Order: sequence, then structure tokens, then C-alpha cells
Amino acid sequence: SSRHPLAQAVVRATSEVTAFDGVEEHPGAGLSVNLGEGEIRLGSRQWCGVDEKRAGPAEGPEMWLKKPGENPVQFLFQDRLRSDAAETVRTLGKLGIAVELLSGDQEPVVRNIAAEAGIPDWHAETRPEGKVDRLKALKEQGRTVLMVGDGINDAPALAAAHVSLSPATASDVSQTAADFVFQGRKLVAVTEAVRVSRFAHTLVLQNFGLAFLYNAIAVPLAILGFVTPLFAAIAMSASSLVVVFNSMRLKLSGRKAAQ
Repeated sequence: SSRHPLAQAVVRATSEVTAFDGVEEHPGAGLSVNLGEGEIRLGSRQWCGVDEKRAGPAEGPEMWLKKPGENPVQFLFQDRLRSDAAETVRTLGKLGIAVELLSGDQEPVVRNIAAEAGIPDWHAETRPEGKVDRLKALKEQGRTVLMVGDGINDAPALAAAHVSLSPATASDVSQTAADFVFQGRKLVAVTEAVRVSRFAHTLVLQNFGLAFLYNAIAVPLAILGFVTPLFAAIAMSASSLVVVFNSMRLKLSGRKAAQ
């Protein structure tokens, strides 16, 4: 009943799955359903009322199942980065973009993932509202924030960022909140989006400059009577063609990147 990666991992590892009606998803916590004998919960240790001292620190991504009258059962997972995650982080750094990791997982898990991905700034055990608060703090510092996320817990932060991206495998609410949805499992779409947007911005400024230069030269000449109607028509058409051809450089650069 959930698109959360850990929930989906349990489904893939189970031979037979029966879906219950009335399952509720609680952002930052987990799932719950009442089957008449009491509430069953699946999610974080806090959500399932796990004794922190008895459970000990998390050795990796985890999820707990709590049934009425029974002790909580722990599911342990091994998290694997997307194949180009570390390369994407390095490329973003070369582009002058600082990368932060905001995660609801336990601190040891987030620390290891951040180290593997090469992300120096990370925040663990961050609830959905905490992610939004962090983005607001970055905005107050004058930063322009790009948020990339795929979970239901990321939806508020995706909506709060200046611009946001989400993979096609993300939860429906995350895809709805994101500005862009990219296909595939690789993160190269993130760096490509940054590259294209920056180049498009440069072309827009260039086109404004070309238009201003044309008018700065042509208008005074026309006022002084040095421009014939035929020359004016040719010059106007030529200026439009220059702007169009300059804009087409964006498409040509995309082909080179694809090759």
C-alpha cells in the first residue's frame, strides 16, 4: 500500500502479498491499519513504539512491524546508491552547486550513505517539516534551492524549493509536487537539467543583447532617413533570423551532450 522504497523492497522479497483495505500512510512515520483486533503499524521505530535501549542503534536502513500484544519485529535493509550517484555529486560540485543530504533515516545510516556519495553536509532523522525548515533557512541565506526527492516525505520540500526534480519511480504525490519528472534510474538528468537551464539563461541574455544592439543602430539611422523601406525589411528579417539561430544552439548542445 506504499511506494516507499523499503515497503516496495519487502513486497519484492515476499512470495505472496495480500493488500489490506483501509491502510493509512503517515508521512515521516509509516503505515497503519486496523483489522478489528487493534492497530497494526509498519514504519519507524518511534512510530512502532520500539524501546531504544533494547533495540540499540540501527545497523542500516530499518523498518519495524508492530502487532497488538506482540513485540515489534525489525526488518533490516542494505541501501545501495544509484550507479551514478557519486559521479552526479562530483559534477554538481564542479558546477559550483553545494549538495546536502536530508534523510529521515538513523544517523549511522545517513553518515555512511553521505560518505559513499561524497556529500559532506548531511542531516539525519529529518521529518518532512524539518526538510522544509532547512530549505527555508537556505533561502534566507540567499541560496537558490534545487530539491531532488522521490518519497512521500519529500513532497512538502519539493513544493517548497525554488525548483524540484523527481524520478518517474517516485510516489505519485512527489511527482505531483515536483517541477520536473525524469525517466530511468540514473541521476544524470539532474546535471543535464542544470546545464540546459544555465545555457538557456545565457542564450536569453544574448538575444536581448542582440535585439538591443540592432535597435540602437537601426532606429537612429531610420530617424535620420538613411534607411530605405527595403533595407529596413531586410534588416528586420535578418535580426529575427540571428535570434532564432542563436536560440537553436541549445538544441545543438543537447545533441553533443547525448553523443
